[in-house]
Amino acid sequence: MGAGQNTVDIKVDRLPVEAKEILKSLAAEWEDVLDVNELQVIQLKGAMTNQVYQIKWPTKTVSRKVLARIYGEGVEVFFDREDEIRTFEFMSKHGQGPRLLGRFPNGRIEEFIHARTLSASDLHDPEISALIASKMKEFNDLDMPGPKNVRLWDRLQNWLGAAKSLALPEEAKAFCLDTIEEDISILEKELPGAHQRIGFCHNDLQYGNIMIDEVTNSITIIDYEYASYNAVAFDIANHFCEMAADYHTETPHILDFSKYPGLEDRQRFVRIYLSSSGDEPSDIEVEQLLQDVEKYTLASHLVWGLWGIISEHVNEIDFDYMEYARQRFQQYWLRKPELLGSVRASFDSVADGNGVI
Repeated sequence: MGAGQNTVDIKVDRLPVEAKEILKSLAAEWEDVLDVNELQVIQLKGAMTNQVYQIKWPTKTVSRKVLARIYGEGVEVFFDREDEIRTFEFMSKHGQGPRLLGRFPNGRIEEFIHARTLSASDLHDPEISALIASKMKEFNDLDMPGPKNVRLWDRLQNWLGAAKSLALPEEAKAFCLDTIEEDISILEKELPGAHQRIGFCHNDLQYGNIMIDEVTNSITIIDYEYASYNAVAFDIANHFCEMAADYHTETPHILDFSKYPGLEDRQRFVRIYLSSSGDEPSDIEVEQLLQDVEKYTLASHLVWGLWGIISEHVNEIDFDYMEYARQRFQQYWLRKPELLGSVRASFDSVADGNGVI
């Protein structure tokens, strides 16, 4: 999950030695930097997987800036870092994101994009939402090298295994982790269809991972840790679910699902998404994708619910991961009967007060 605009000044000593060497080497190449050792380090708030810092130097004109990303402890359980770097480099070469400027053992240096990171409220702005829909379609249509297999179901199974191994007994019971494997199997069977569209998905398109150039109105999608091939309905569903979040409040873990987009907003987003490649979609196509998106919200809730449980035990970032997980699981259990049309006994046990609800 990405970083936003809230900042905190920190001491340069917080950066790894290898990172400082790369930064000094970069600054030495810029003739207008007054002193390569005179760098200012500002931590960007809102990141929940890595620590992200803005680095800048005084110059004769406008200050030079780059981004330093220090990988979170224990997050290798979530994704393969080498895969993520390959994705980053591919995106960079195709003009889809920042350039990679340097790597060190537990992080990297990136180009600083001179654009505004979106806020939570921006996702509800119809004009900005339309830009996001078009950009998401462009992203999903990228022809990434390598296998094009859907990763969602393997990821869920792997994260479930990690959550079970890390969770305390009372946590495993509260989240009904022993029943989730069956739920994943049900979703894998019920959700895919012959009509579904597969594409390269970001899988974490929250507002902190979207930037806008307010001069050109161009959108840039950043942070590709979780990117992989998936049903595009999952990518859209996950983006809709993120409209319930605001990670820059005093209680960043609290979600407000009353902010989930209404039917008219969802229809507009999906129609723009489908038409952005030039062809006008039929009403049937729009309705089919809308239905798929709603069902895939269940998978989104499970993904980030399990992520929260794991993160509580491996990540030291100041965020109430367990309460975040509880809310995602709660939404999963509440919406499952409506979206899948059936209720298993495990739901009954949760509703009776034996689980997270």
